[in-house]
Amino acid sequence: MEDKFDCIIVGGGIAGLSAAMVLARANMRFLLIERGEFCGSKNVSGGVLWGTDLARLVPEYWEDEDAGFERFINHRRLTFMDEQSSFSVDFKSAHYEEQPYSGVTVLRAKFDNWFSEKVQEAIDASDVADESFLVPNVLVEEILKEDGKVVGIRAGEETFYADCVILAEGINNLLTRQIGLQPAYIPADYVAVGAKEVIRFDRKVLEDRFQLSERSGMSNEFVGYASGGVEGGGFLYTNLDSVSIGIILGMKDLRGKKRTPYDVLNEFKAHPAVTDMLRGGEVLEYAAHAVSMGDLRGLPSEIYADGVMLVGEAANLLLNSGKAIQGMDYAMRSGILAAGTTIEAKAEGDFSAAMLKTYRTLLEESFVLQDMRTFQGAVQVLHSPQMFGTVPNLICDFGRQFFTVDSEPTKKASQMMKDSVKRHSSLWEMIKLGTKAARSL
Repeated sequence: MEDKFDCIIVGGGIAGLSAAMVLARANMRFLLIERGEFCGSKNVSGGVLWGTDLARLVPEYWEDEDAGFERFINHRRLTFMDEQSSFSVDFKSAHYEEQPYSGVTVLRAKFDNWFSEKVQEAIDASDVADESFLVPNVLVEEILKEDGKVVGIRAGEETFYADCVILAEGINNLLTRQIGLQPAYIPADYVAVGAKEVIRFDRKVLEDRFQLSERSGMSNEFVGYASGGVEGGGFLYTNLDSVSIGIILGMKDLRGKKRTPYDVLNEFKAHPAVTDMLRGGEVLEYAAHAVSMGDLRGLPSEIYADGVMLVGEAANLLLNSGKAIQGMDYAMRSGILAAGTTIEAKAEGDFSAAMLKTYRTLLEESFVLQDMRTFQGAVQVLHSPQMFGTVPNLICDFGRQFFTVDSEPTKKASQMMKDSVKRHSSLWEMIKLGTKAARSL
């Protein structure tokens, strides 16, 4: 066999780059292959990178004038919508302004490219600078196996070998399916469609409209009419001089109701609560793609095997519990843990499944799989029909009553709520749903 790398990473997104950063700092010989022209070139829009792992990988990244993040999140909002109204739970705190930030908005094309430059700096500073590479614009077509063990990859006519392979290929995990860790067909119940736009504003207009200062930012999740009666919800995140706005829709329900993501997104943008936010903006980008639902039943049969580990959305690691959409932080932590396992395996001279099981153990002990297990009930509640119909309609009905002042006797709030429940559901149904939601969260 030809000279081998210690590790080959397939995919230059957040998961793959996080693994590469850890390997570079440990003086490991690795090859990262990205099929785009550069890391981030395939990504449109972005979202919120939650947590503080970025500060572990790039200490004091916020001091970098060219840092790839847009704004830190110090303002959180959850909005329930019916056809004409919205009712928001709003929270803003100076605690979120402390560094390292607990959440930053990113535009992936910009962020991934910046992150790859930081990885290259780590490679250049390592003892094996001439033996580790970030290689873009290459498509990996096949995973090579010998005696049941993954030993490398094939790209075109070229073959490359390594002690282990980290698959960071994203939701379209064809290589993961090729080696049998995920079925060729994943039920539509476990997959969603995300449709996003990036809309540009004059920076001062954006900051005035969303009450932002310097690098502060807001994240807003939407439940109800945002999804146009389809299972799912919406989101809006503020960037430096743009907003990322979009919807996530259950693929099975979308198909069953014969809706298109673009039509639902346009209806969401035309809602009275949203259209005022977007007034005067210029659409820069639009994209639609598949995303994981966060249902544990959609995960691969295993996230490791002889000579291989799965990270990020290649392993369907994502969670939307109603409080936040978490995916990029899961990708980052899984990449860090897979790289750490690779380093340990190299020290032991053992890349068998028995050794790489350490990665699974570490992931189970981390917030990633712990939260995915803890909040599975919340995932099920969030995707129940009541959450994109009955509940937001009921809440907005109550809001209209509560905040309306006219020349008539005013009912007490408790009676207003009872009236809203009667109009849209029943007390018993709301008790059952409320109990289930409380237990889930």
